[in-house]
Amino acid sequence: MLNQQHAPRRVTQKIGLAFTVGVLLMSSLFVGVFGVARTYAQDSDRKLITRVEPDYPDALKRLYIGGVVRVEVMVAPNGSVRSTKLLGGSPILGQSSMKAIMKWKYVPAAADEKLTVKVEFDPHK
Repeated sequence: MLNQQHAPRRVTQKIGLAFTVGVLLMSSLFVGVFGVARTYAQDSDRKLITRVEPDYPDALKRLYIGGVVRVEVMVAPNGSVRSTKLLGGSPILGQSSMKAIMKWKYVPAAADEKLTVKVEFDPHK
């Protein structure tokens, strides 16, 4: 008898949750058509010579899923990117960012340098 009294409440909670998720997804669908990835300033004065923009994964672009990714970049003295490490953000967008960042080229310097780069994927632009 107790389960029958609480059944309508559970159905109402599930409908409410489904409605909330639906509203969030639909609100992101009505804003734009094309997605853009932008790379923002890093925490260093070391000049970037060659920048390759990351690919915006088609599946995420179609679903209007974006976000900000932070990547730690280790730059060798000759200016090539030695390694990358995802510090925060979507793992899928992070993989795309790190793949592009590995192709970047910086001005040569005397020693290795660790930088933090922020990449924004905006599906509404």
